[in-house]
Amino acid sequence: MIHEKEDIFYMELTHIFPSQLFISEEKLNPLVNDPDLHPSRLPPIPIKKLRGKLVATDGHTRAVALCLKGFKKALVEWETENLDWEMYEECVKWCEQQGFTSVCDLTSRIIPHEECQVKWLQRCQI
Repeated sequence: MIHEKEDIFYMELTHIFPSQLFISEEKLNPLVNDPDLHPSRLPPIPIKKLRGKLVATDGHTRAVALCLKGFKKALVEWETENLDWEMYEECVKWCEQQGFTSVCDLTSRIIPHEECQVKWLQRCQI
């Protein structure tokens, strides 16, 4: 797949900061088990500059799959949606408190889908 849009570009996975704390094992497994997994075959990960970091606003599962398969880069694009940036800044703060430095840190936070849902909902109600 060739991306011709100038606003889609490759970025080192270690330079992308997460905005979530967990990865659903059930969502991750199909990607990790795909023999054709390649950064060019996945939708770009949307990023936004928040708290001085380039933050993934979505696509964490895709990023973790690429990290686990040994890829160093992912396609990214600038987030253009008007999202709840205060909420995202809070999520980034939670990730900073966990000592995360990139989306690849989420490779140690893969949990069953139901547990992921419960933990995330509980966290968001704080």
